[in-house]
Amino acid sequence: MFKATRSLFCTSRTDSQRISPAVKGIDWEKIAQPRTPFQQYSGRRSVVYGTKGMVACSQPLAAEAGLEILRKGGNAADASVAVSAALNVTEPGSCGLGGDGFCLFYDARSRKVKGLNGSGRSPEKLTIDYVRRRGITGTRIPSRDLNSVTVPGCVALWVDTLDAFGTLKIADVLEPAIELAEGGVPVSEIHSGVWQRSEKTIKEASPNGNEILLNGRAPLPGQLMKFPTLAQSFREIATHGKGGFYRGRIAEEIVKLVKSKGGVMELEDLAKHATDFVEPMRYTYNGEVTVYECPPNGQGITALIALGILEQLEARGLVRPLREMAHNSAEYLHTLIESLRLAFADASWYVSDPDRGGPPTQELLREEYLDQRAKLFDPSRANLFDHGNPVTFSDTVYFAVTDKWGNACSFIQSIYSDFGTGAVPRGCGFTLQNRGSCFVLEEGHPNALEGGKRPYHTIIPALVTRNDELLMTYGVMGGFMQPQGHVQVLLNILHGLNVQAALDAPRFCIDAKPNGYKGSLSKVFLEEGISPEVVDELRRLGHHAVYLTGSSRAQFGRGQIIQKKPDPSGRLVWAAGSDPRADGHAVPQI
Repeated sequence: MFKATRSLFCTSRTDSQRISPAVKGIDWEKIAQPRTPFQQYSGRRSVVYGTKGMVACSQPLAAEAGLEILRKGGNAADASVAVSAALNVTEPGSCGLGGDGFCLFYDARSRKVKGLNGSGRSPEKLTIDYVRRRGITGTRIPSRDLNSVTVPGCVALWVDTLDAFGTLKIADVLEPAIELAEGGVPVSEIHSGVWQRSEKTIKEASPNGNEILLNGRAPLPGQLMKFPTLAQSFREIATHGKGGFYRGRIAEEIVKLVKSKGGVMELEDLAKHATDFVEPMRYTYNGEVTVYECPPNGQGITALIALGILEQLEARGLVRPLREMAHNSAEYLHTLIESLRLAFADASWYVSDPDRGGPPTQELLREEYLDQRAKLFDPSRANLFDHGNPVTFSDTVYFAVTDKWGNACSFIQSIYSDFGTGAVPRGCGFTLQNRGSCFVLEEGHPNALEGGKRPYHTIIPALVTRNDELLMTYGVMGGFMQPQGHVQVLLNILHGLNVQAALDAPRFCIDAKPNGYKGSLSKVFLEEGISPEVVDELRRLGHHAVYLTGSSRAQFGRGQIIQKKPDPSGRLVWAAGSDPRADGHAVPQI
């Protein structure tokens, strides 16, 4: 059922961008077609098709905000910012003005992929010594300590995305979010559960928690929530752009709150924040499919390392070709799990702020290095891996938007933990992220805490092209699940699954840690739908396998995909899927 017509997992030589020689004879037309009924997995959804714009998002009302902008003539970048802002209203426990974001944009005219890093930095005065003097003895800043608050980068990312790729002004694209915040939104079912779990945190984190609670309580599914103070924050940004957030009232309230809880953030930390325009990393896999990720300080390189190791495993004959393995069999999963463990061992050590030394990105993706890492794989048992030395070889929300011109935007944003720190700046209507808890409190570590530094970042958007033509924009949200989801969903597509089935298929999730593996093999969570026999076999191979069912499946992330489909008429056709593990859907522009 999962066999491809030709080899999709060939070996390759590589250059600094990891481009493999073309694979001849691949029938992409067949690969693009569904090979399994959508009822095979528990999503019970079919693929959504459209010929104009498309939005795939975890919240239907946020998707509608994007469609509204597309209908007004905006492009994928314009609509993405509208979706991003609306998600602050419909899913505030996952993202918002107090968090960060990253963006990849495919320009159909130039056939180029461009990237934006919208993550913020730690306060200049924050040091490991200061944190230790506050009594923190562990390896990370606790997630609810306001010293874990880094400068929020999301608002600057919105403005810079519009300036670089969009056609509309920030005031235009914020209108749907303002309307939702002022008029109120019925709370979605899954996100209501996040709210209820976080109610105590929100109440204790600051005196202003009621701004995002309903009569002092977390709202239940279907209850109407209004956010008047958030709407006011939106209006200040609509009027003053970046200055409406990084200077003036909102900035003052952020600093006042952080300092009141023992933090050292200053107004200058906010005022000097800037988005970075970045050259995306790319890895050409199977000779023709090129996967794009934002470079570090994001963890997208983890997925690319894993793909490279998988290629080297086949090249050395250490595993059978993946196309010959039964999908989600013990053999298949063991191969993917161990490749990702190797990738995480490197990423958890090396991924850090590129402005402060940063990781040896090209060296980590060199064929010689990937070959050395692949040699550590044992097909007969699970292993504990430490990071290598490449120099010797020289809660989150993801959504996808496309438009009628063929552009695509892969966009992701987060405040890290559920509701971040839970702390609400007075009169602002949003919570502050705790992304700084990803720093390592260890001098000499590449990701060690320093003032004015960006931490290891989990959120990563992805894009895939074929011969420079867009194949799909996709992502899987969920902390350290994200690169794992990127690899699994991509391989599902290459095994012949359609975009919806590729998201529905059961997943695994390695319990990765930002500080690396020290002394014990990490757990691997396996999702309901993977057969009990496979779980037992993985345990016999030495994996600390934990089987998750029901609501615990949130561990496996929530993905969105929009794929460009070939059509005999020559017309543009989009095919989209949306993860059943979230509240949202994929919806086309009429």
